[in-house]
Amino acid sequence: MTKLSIIIPVYNEEKTLEKIIEKVQRVRLGKIKKELIIIDDRSNDNSLSIIKKLEKKYQNIKRIEHKKNMGKGAAIRTGLKNISGEIVTIQDSDLEYNPEDFKKMIKLILTGKTKVVYGSRLIGKSRGFSVLSHYYGNKFLSLITQILYGAKITDMETCYKMMTREVADKLELISNKFDIEPEITAKIIKNGYKVIEIPITYNGRSFKEGKKINWKDGIRAVWVLIYWRFKS
Repeated sequence: MTKLSIIIPVYNEEKTLEKIIEKVQRVRLGKIKKELIIIDDRSNDNSLSIIKKLEKKYQNIKRIEHKKNMGKGAAIRTGLKNISGEIVTIQDSDLEYNPEDFKKMIKLILTGKTKVVYGSRLIGKSRGFSVLSHYYGNKFLSLITQILYGAKITDMETCYKMMTREVADKLELISNKFDIEPEITAKIIKNGYKVIEIPITYNGRSFKEGKKINWKDGIRAVWVLIYWRFKS
């Protein structure tokens, strides 16, 4: 029996948290079990109360609380320390991504075609970006990734990164903020793994709706890509 560990970082997402957890729970993956590792990064809204309510409703939820706000990267690292599945992925706690896409992503791993699958928002018809600068920013960062690492990746910043436990255990991540995304990609490639991308659905939100990543994170991402490229 294979288990999929789904790491869900949470920070002030009371408006969407319950909806996205319900969507994740509804995804049918055949005989594959799901494990939800939900990390509350010291939210100051009702997110933690919602997590506790959902924890009582579902037996496959593992709740972890940070004593202070540390960032998405720190939450993902905490999640990775607590997974028990043979396959792991990441799910944001808003409604931008559709968990139904897990079905086609995990199929590539189960059939042995790859050990790493990215869900790309930029393959085929690109749509769903509410902030135009994010669209072009993602394309630019992916281009930098291709140049530095020689890997054909169209959406380095995607949340939907799915991989085997073997790959995840070798990452040794240190990032605390949104720079976790380029660090994950850099280390996957440097460890010799090939990333296969498939198109996914995406419904990006605006800053007004709660979008947190900004242009400063983009600059930081470039630095992280360069740093890990030449770090011995």
